[in-house]
Parts: sequence; structure tokens; C-alpha cells
Amino acid sequence: MELVLKWGCKNNCRMRVNLDGVKIYLAALCCVLSEGSKVGWPNKMLERFIVFTSVLFLASCAVISQSESVQYYQMETKKPYDEVLVELEGAIADNNFRITGHSRVGKVIRDRGDKDFPDYDTIQFCNLTYAKFLLQMAPEAIRHMPCTVFMYKTKDRTIVTTRLLPTDTNNKELNELSFTINEMLKQIVDFAVEE
Repeated sequence: MELVLKWGCKNNCRMRVNLDGVKIYLAALCCVLSEGSKVGWPNKMLERFIVFTSVLFLASCAVISQSESVQYYQMETKKPYDEVLVELEGAIADNNFRITGHSRVGKVIRDRGDKDFPDYDTIQFCNLTYAKFLLQMAPEAIRHMPCTVFMYKTKDRTIVTTRLLPTDTNNKELNELSFTINEMLKQIVDFAVEE
């Protein structure tokens, strides 16, 4: 994943921060060296730029471990949105997960006056037995909890996506349990979209 920051200057300078590693590409340096010296940037502005890029560099190191990646599983269906939502909630319960939160983002925006705003929902759910095993193996696995499913409606389709647990860590046991949970997450999504 890469974050690209742009700002206005004649040279259309930008900075790229590679969030998968610690590499940072500073195309913006051309702005500092060429434009900065021509317009006589004060040292304070140059100091702020260096501090800003340093913070981004450090943040890019901390975003995600090099030993794991985040993946998503997505399916779509022509079934009505509300039907998919009901089936999704049932599939979550049938797989021994408990819904811990449900954000009806689209509905709330419509309730605030935008009557034509489409449906968007997120459902968070957890199985405490699996959560306990995961946390005992790797306390940092808390960043993957609770499990989440995202839903939204397009013109003629309902899209359902879940975030999968990483299975490429340095911990073999954790990877195996994550693989098992991922299979359940995929089954939940598949059941909800099945026509």
C-alpha cells in the first residue's frame, strides 16, 4: 500500500510513502531544493518539512509488520440488500460468532436528509473462544478484532466484503488458527450472497 501526498507548487511535487516497508520516496525534495531556494524559504519552513517527512517515515514503519499482510474476501449478488443483511446476521450466529456492533451508515445519512443515499453497513462480530486463543498466541492480534463484514449497494448488486486474518506471520500456530477462522469468514459471506 502506498500513500501519495500532493501539494501545490509549480513542479507538481509529491511525496510517496510506501506503507508496506520503510522506503520513503521524496519527489518533493525537488520542490525544497529548487523552489525553496528560489523563493527564499525561511529555515523554519524547511524544518517543518523535514519534521513532517520524518513523522511519515516513522508511521510507515509502524503501520504493519513486514511479516504479515491484510487481505479481503469479497463477493457480490443480485439479491435484495435487506435479504443479504438478514442472511449475513444468521450466518454469523450459525458459526458461533456474536454480533458486537452494527453500523448502518447509509441509513443514518438518509435519516439526516439525503433521501437517495445508498445502503452501507458494517457488522462487527467475535467468537470469544477463538479470540482467547489468538490473544494467548500473539497479543498483537488484537488489531484484527473484532471480525468485520462491510456491505454496500450499487445499482443492481449488493457487495459483501470481510477482512481476513493474516496467515503469513512468523507464528505457525497462529497462521493455522487464522486460516481456520478465515474459512469461516468466507463461508459466512458465501452463505449471505448465495442466490
